[in-house]
Amino acid sequence: MTEPFNFNNELSGKIALVTGGTKGTGKAIAERLLAAGATVIVTARNQPENMDDQIHFIASDLNQVKGTENLVKEILSSFDRLDILINNLGGSDTPGGGFAVLRDEDWENTIQTNLLAPVRLDRGFLPQMLERKAGVILHIASIQGRLPLFDSTLPYAAAKAGLINYSKGLSKEVSPKGVRVLAVSPGWIMTLSSIRMMERIAKSSETSIEEATQSVMDALGGIPIGKPAQPEDIAEFVGFLVSPRAQYLTGTEYVIDGGTIPTV
Repeated sequence: MTEPFNFNNELSGKIALVTGGTKGTGKAIAERLLAAGATVIVTARNQPENMDDQIHFIASDLNQVKGTENLVKEILSSFDRLDILINNLGGSDTPGGGFAVLRDEDWENTIQTNLLAPVRLDRGFLPQMLERKAGVILHIASIQGRLPLFDSTLPYAAAKAGLINYSKGLSKEVSPKGVRVLAVSPGWIMTLSSIRMMERIAKSSETSIEEATQSVMDALGGIPIGKPAQPEDIAEFVGFLVSPRAQYLTGTEYVIDGGTIPTV
């Protein structure tokens, strides 16, 4: 009888950073890496109330150059190195209404969060990875990089498309030097913020949560698997990608969308 693979401690001795790691998908990723034995650092603007005391928190504003520089310095000073970088930070708060309502500020803020923050962090942590000829960088993108929603999140979609392209280019440069670079593009994830959005939709349209959820899935063109992802679904795959089991994987974008994107 074949013994099941033991995932415990497969990341033992590794030091990992998860940006935006205090809630939602980022929190699930941080907990998954911790369960695999990694020393896990998370960063966000504000410290959360409920966080595993084994996870290290560093406050930072990654939309600011200084915030990124300070984070890199603090991690390398306190932990000596970084083995795994998960660029999970992202999001959009631009108004709906299409291109005409979007100001330069909307574009600039969205690109700072979703593209330039990962670029700056990669630039900060790559030298020590290249020196050791070891490391994994993973960019959390979005299916909107391929399937943009023009009415409400066009800057976000454009930034994520740029992140996917950048990730591929970076992998070509640093993979021959020992550092793997990957991108993961999730579809709709049922985070706490998504649940609250469903509650608002249900209340305003006088429908049930289930009907509100179905209406969003319909707006996406349908999700063949029949439901949004859970944060843990994404975290489990990320845990595999950064592990030694995925040592031959680099330069690839992995779509996790339940079949949402209708093309090959």
